[in-house]
Amino acid sequence: MHMKFAALALGLGVASAAPANKTSACKPSTGAIKYAQLGPRPFFLVDDMEESDLKDQLTTCMRTKSSYKPSAWSVAHRGGGTLMIPEHSLESNMAGARMGAGILECDVAFTKDRQLVCRHSQCDLATTTNIVSIPELNAKCTKPFTPASGTTAASAKCCTSDLTLAEFKTLCAKIDGSNPKATTAEEFLDGTPAHSTDLYATCGTLLTHKEHIELTNSLGLSFTPELKTPEVKMPFEGDYTQEQYAQQLIDEYKAAGIDPSRPEFGKQAVFLDSEGETPATLPVATEKLTQRAADGVRIVAPPLQYLVTLDENKNIIPSAYAKKANELGLDIITWSLERSGFLGDGSHGGYYYSTIADAINTDGDVYKLLHVLAQDVKVRGVFSDWSATVTFYANCFGVF
Repeated sequence: MHMKFAALALGLGVASAAPANKTSACKPSTGAIKYAQLGPRPFFLVDDMEESDLKDQLTTCMRTKSSYKPSAWSVAHRGGGTLMIPEHSLESNMAGARMGAGILECDVAFTKDRQLVCRHSQCDLATTTNIVSIPELNAKCTKPFTPASGTTAASAKCCTSDLTLAEFKTLCAKIDGSNPKATTAEEFLDGTPAHSTDLYATCGTLLTHKEHIELTNSLGLSFTPELKTPEVKMPFEGDYTQEQYAQQLIDEYKAAGIDPSRPEFGKQAVFLDSEGETPATLPVATEKLTQRAADGVRIVAPPLQYLVTLDENKNIIPSAYAKKANELGLDIITWSLERSGFLGDGSHGGYYYSTIADAINTDGDVYKLLHVLAQDVKVRGVFSDWSATVTFYANCFGVF
């Protein structure tokens, strides 16, 4: 299996119809973020908790604290406003920054003319942008939009490498989703999940990697780029190699004048662990941590559920994986909080809560998990799709 790495700097130094094409990029007022704006969600989640000492502590914080600061423990996943704002858009990044994320993420993919852009997947444009509603760009997709027919679902596969940078920048970001029953491109775009909203998805601004560096730097925050595994054959078009692609990412930081001591290139490389996806494979992933450490890995990044389990009383406790990582002296970051939608709808949180499902009953249980991750697992950072949730906890318990 391919070993995935990301660089991390932790505290160092649609509407139903297709969005209109962007005519001008909004230019938000930037400057170092000194105070966080949390909005109502963290407090809604505290109110939704079952009675406990933790709820009492968070309630006291909510009632007595008059201001909140950004925290490097709060890492913006796909921008940090992703729960309600199109991922990897300028608007999501600004929301994450304003909600106190100390670190902004750019997942890095490349265009046809080999320019680096922020996308979670090289080939997610069909569901995260309005590309299928633009005939001349839809035609360039690896697999242009095909309407639903009989039992065959509507589909499309559109990659950043299908477009030049100039073409990419004409797209509007939207909430990730699609309608499998669609018979038109406009219907295909109408797939926003029930737990999200199109209120802030009129036409999200897509970002290049260079723009993301400039924005993050202007906000006085830190960076976490992830070089995404290409979905096209490498070398791309015969001569663009994986090595060139990786070096290009580093070179863009150098060109922007970002001192290497700030992201600590190499020293802060993070191993994204996805080898423990089942009850049978999680113990295997746990055992492999010993070899990871021997190979020089210093930071591991498993999803939330790898790090926790339940005791006989259904209390959330650190998992064998978390204990092993701590024994080996490995730092841990984890992903992704606030990505599960409703927790109190009978799903018990789905994927990210799969190892503790029997303890998840309300949306407020997100803070039970976060508390164990902070105090017992001692994670170094938490990626979140709504940064305010983690920022509030960090401020209440002094995790910076």
